[in-house]
Amino acid sequence: MPELPEVETVRKGLENHLKDRVIVNVELRRRDLRFPFPEGFDRKLNGKKVIKIERRAKYLLIRLSEGITWLCHLGMSGRWTLLGDGRKGVPGKFNYGAEIGSGTGPHDWVVIHLDDGGKGVYSDHRRFGIMDIFETENQENHKLLKNIGPEPMPGSLTPEILSNKLKRRIPIKNALLDQKIVAGLGNIYVCEILNRAGISPKRKAETLVLKNGISKRMERLVFEIHSVMIEAIDAGGSTLQDFRGVDGDDALGYFPNSFMAYGREGKNCLKKSCDGTIKRIIQSNRSTFFCPKCQR
Repeated sequence: MPELPEVETVRKGLENHLKDRVIVNVELRRRDLRFPFPEGFDRKLNGKKVIKIERRAKYLLIRLSEGITWLCHLGMSGRWTLLGDGRKGVPGKFNYGAEIGSGTGPHDWVVIHLDDGGKGVYSDHRRFGIMDIFETENQENHKLLKNIGPEPMPGSLTPEILSNKLKRRIPIKNALLDQKIVAGLGNIYVCEILNRAGISPKRKAETLVLKNGISKRMERLVFEIHSVMIEAIDAGGSTLQDFRGVDGDDALGYFPNSFMAYGREGKNCLKKSCDGTIKRIIQSNRSTFFCPKCQR
């Protein structure tokens, strides 16, 4: 599943190519993705100008003229491909081999035609993606956005904010994956964050919270959340399975080169002061990778 850094990479690519373009026609090649498309969805997009593209957690927020926002979530396998008018995007393939991105492929569900002759193709073979449209001024009340926690970035997430949200008797790994506590953190990056912070994924979240003041471990945790997110975004995310950029570029996602824990079961811990071995356990049906020697 694309995580926050991958979604941010897609956001940048979409904005680079779609900003100031007008949507002249929308093709919907099925009635739904994870949920049915809103009534009149294609008609409401037609004629709208793309003002800018923002992100909230893992949701793309395409700001359109007339105070309208087009929401898009990539689900597990959603991909955008941009074609035409100088856009170098080319149709590609999903991990299992199906061709996508031409606008006529077996999993190309949404095609937008632009005023400059270009087009954008949304493909999703698992169909877990989401699309919606709403008045921008009503964003705070949108059912998918209203309960999301702070962004995991400097200026949004502080040790004080996180401390107030972690007074719970659940493993810290589970807590950080809760979108109501922190927005956009996924399994891969939480494994990396906890490894760098030296915190066991099994530790109860409340044990990191002091009755008075902020613990050093909390400060370190927030620092590593910021650091990992910034590094991953700069690296274009983590290219796992079907993630690609909007140009069809599979040479994205260099962050796996920096993995210290994720996917390294049975390998030596990379911390200079540790001679432990990375272990894999299952938490809430997800693989957790950590070093039991230096993560306490």
